[in-house]
Amino acid sequence: MDFLRHLFLVIHLLGYGALVGGLLVQAREPLKKIHPLMRDGIGTAVVAGLILFGLDSGDHDGDAGWHWKMAVKLVVGLVILVFVMANMRKERISNALWAFLLLLTVGNVCVAIFWH
Repeated sequence: MDFLRHLFLVIHLLGYGALVGGLLVQAREPLKKIHPLMRDGIGTAVVAGLILFGLDSGDHDGDAGWHWKMAVKLVVGLVILVFVMANMRKERISNALWAFLLLLTVGNVCVAIFWH
């Protein structure tokens, strides 16, 4: 079971890495857009996160704090996914949306690390 947890954790982290990479590579570009890598990254991260939740939920029975943390991470991940999918076919996105996606992504990673 530990192998599966570690495997899906790696997949989850690679998904977020693809999303962050897709965002950061555009930092100096005047025109920003949603790349397929970003869509695939957040989709992978959300699906792997759900699988991780299922694998880990047995270890956290009755731990309300852990369930709240997972709920926040899921909601933020779904918000990112919705914004990415909604703007996938657009030729460009605003700098504000780009910054918002980056902020949500980094915030979700911070929730995972700092919320105990």
